[in-house]
Amino acid sequence: MPEFLLAAAGFVLAMVALGLVRILRGPEDGDRMMAAQLLGTGGIAALLLAAGGGLPAAADVALTLALLAAFASMAFAKSGVSPEAYDEPKPGEKE
Repeated sequence: MPEFLLAAAGFVLAMVALGLVRILRGPEDGDRMMAAQLLGTGGIAALLLAAGGGLPAAADVALTLALLAAFASMAFAKSGVSPEAYDEPKPGEKE
């Protein structure tokens, strides 16, 4: 069973590494943020697999990483474009 968990953690980390490419080359800030969320989720999965493999402290690190990922997405949404930028002009108004 530990070999399977190690292989699964390796696969998750490989997918996260591919997500790093999107962080570096993402055309939009939203793409970069989604890739950062992938990084957080993949890291959490790898740490939980490590916790299942006999490293109990990894679960605490995974919970901390989950909180950081949630705060990062909230900060991104808070610093994003204001809602007025998405308002469409009403019929009869000039842009």
